[in-house]
Amino acid sequence: MASLRKLLKAPTPADLAAIDPRSTPGLPKAGRKAEDPKAWSAAELARLGTDLAGLQERLYASTRSGEDRRRLLIVLQAMDAGGKDGLVRHVGGVFNPLGLEVTSFKAPTTEELAHHFLWRIRQRLPEPGHVGIFNRSHYEDVLIVRVHDLVPAEEWRKRYDEINAFERELVDDGVILVKIMLHISPGEQLARLRERLEDPTKYWKYNPADVDERARWDDYRAAYDEALTRCTEAAPWYVVPADRKWYRNWAVASLLVEVLSAADPAYPPPDFDVAAERKRLLKG
Repeated sequence: MASLRKLLKAPTPADLAAIDPRSTPGLPKAGRKAEDPKAWSAAELARLGTDLAGLQERLYASTRSGEDRRRLLIVLQAMDAGGKDGLVRHVGGVFNPLGLEVTSFKAPTTEELAHHFLWRIRQRLPEPGHVGIFNRSHYEDVLIVRVHDLVPAEEWRKRYDEINAFERELVDDGVILVKIMLHISPGEQLARLRERLEDPTKYWKYNPADVDERARWDDYRAAYDEALTRCTEAAPWYVVPADRKWYRNWAVASLLVEVLSAADPAYPPPDFDVAAERKRLLKG
């Protein structure tokens, strides 16, 4: 199978309009031929989850000496109803919760607004050996801020360079940075929003403001295209077609296995005499 990192990497310049949100790049033959693709994906996710859990343990163990500072940071961005919460639940759920930190960034608080826009992001960076997931991120400051004219254009435009410098700092400090844009279509978003209004158990998910945001679809797409084009100096963007939830889950889990396998975290060698400790333990 071709590398998902290559297949999903955002082109330069980025053009979301040219990427089919219902496409399934990299899907293996078994997935394409499956009578029930949802069941196939669930079984694959269980298998991939075992791999991810093992890689997470190796990542955690490799940092115990303090010399290896690597940690995994997954940045998720999407239009409203794009599937970030579902992805966190299905893929994030395979990680050991003791080493997992999930942050959902909402509208900034008064305290956060009093600081530089990256201040609140820095507070939530994962520790060495841990996995962090950002549900929305610092990119909101060149997305919603841009679309709604929340700051002058000259201010949000300089943030691209600030983001590149920030991400370079992270990568140089050992952060394995994986930036994922879940790409859905306007039609799929409409279907998901309607579903929330038709199921009383999902009313809590519905936000009337989402309808207003739909009217700005083209503005958001232009903002995403520029962010995905300009902010790739330290780490690439991956665009995951996300109209099909089962494909989204499989693709992201597979991508993470590929990225972490390439990082190849290793269990550290013992700093004690194993044979001597075996003897000492048996004597006890």
